[in-house]
Amino acid sequence: MKLGIVVLGAGFGGLELSTILSERMGKNIDLTLIDQNDSFYFGFSKLDLMFGRRSAKAVKHSYSSIVKQGVSFHQETITAIDPESRRVTTDKGIYQADILVVALGADYNLEATPGLAEGGNEFYSFAGAERVREILPGFKKGHVVVGVTSTPFKCPPAPSETALMLHEYLSHQGVRNSCKISLVIPFTLPIPPSLGSSKALLKAFAERDINYIPENMLESIDPLQKIAHLDDGTELPFDMFLGIPEHVVPEVVSQSGMAVHGWIPVDQKSFKTSYPGVYAIGDVASVGVPKAGMFAEGAARVAAESIIAEFNNDQFLLPFNGRGSCYIQFGLDQVGRVDVDFFSGSSATGIYHEASEALVDEKASFESSRRERWF
Repeated sequence: MKLGIVVLGAGFGGLELSTILSERMGKNIDLTLIDQNDSFYFGFSKLDLMFGRRSAKAVKHSYSSIVKQGVSFHQETITAIDPESRRVTTDKGIYQADILVVALGADYNLEATPGLAEGGNEFYSFAGAERVREILPGFKKGHVVVGVTSTPFKCPPAPSETALMLHEYLSHQGVRNSCKISLVIPFTLPIPPSLGSSKALLKAFAERDINYIPENMLESIDPLQKIAHLDDGTELPFDMFLGIPEHVVPEVVSQSGMAVHGWIPVDQKSFKTSYPGVYAIGDVASVGVPKAGMFAEGAARVAAESIIAEFNNDQFLLPFNGRGSCYIQFGLDQVGRVDVDFFSGSSATGIYHEASEALVDEKASFESSRRERWF
């Protein structure tokens, strides 16, 4: 009898997990991959979309292209998860799993920050990035504030990247001298685990006259007066606000009872939850690493090895090492990279690779290699 696996969410984690299990267990699995969307996009491509570098069509990859042994994709909306029985209900049916993997990522709660929905622009969702793309050409002068509303949030370098890419965009538009850019971030350093990355970013901010406001988060927005209220009491007038909204587990996960203190707790080595036969990987899980694609991909590899080992009655030999990398976009022709290790030492450490054109090519290769592997 084939092992029945249901994977909820077709992001970095769900796609990598499904690919590995197909490659290694294709004849012995019946894997159902469920996502409410019809296509996938790399998180960093939202900035390319927002600043007009690529079209929506160019950055989306249709799930209909997935053809893998033992795997079937279903575009359905998940309405209920019962982790005790490993039963999943969608708008089109009910699925019973031998192994259930929750990889639904994080959703956004704009209502958690008063005034953000009315007076700001979130750009972390695809639709939000598209809306900002439409309004940016009309922005000719004034103060743009890029601000974080809470932690944790996806892709920690993204706010810094946004400020740098905004500088480049406004410069190309010929209006940079009429604009002010401020970046509000909750950390002392832009990339806390990596002093090298942080120094490079701080230098870039200084060179581009970007106002860096550390150790602060957005508390609320007055949409009528166009004032951002920071959590230290500072009032920051703005003409355009680009916000990173509060991140939360999807409502269906919250209703399932799996989340504790906001996220699904998992075994740090295997990504098993407290429910037998149930795993959680990627942004939805609480494991002590950033909410970023490469870490979700690493988690998927570990969970896959755990599933395979149990199926074969073998010893599980690939615990999660807490390592991952993030690319940092400094501009059109300059990309840096930070390699971070969260578990080896007493605190997280990061090694910075200086921004270069070579890393522009490496980032493009990272995207193309996964597109070819997953689709």
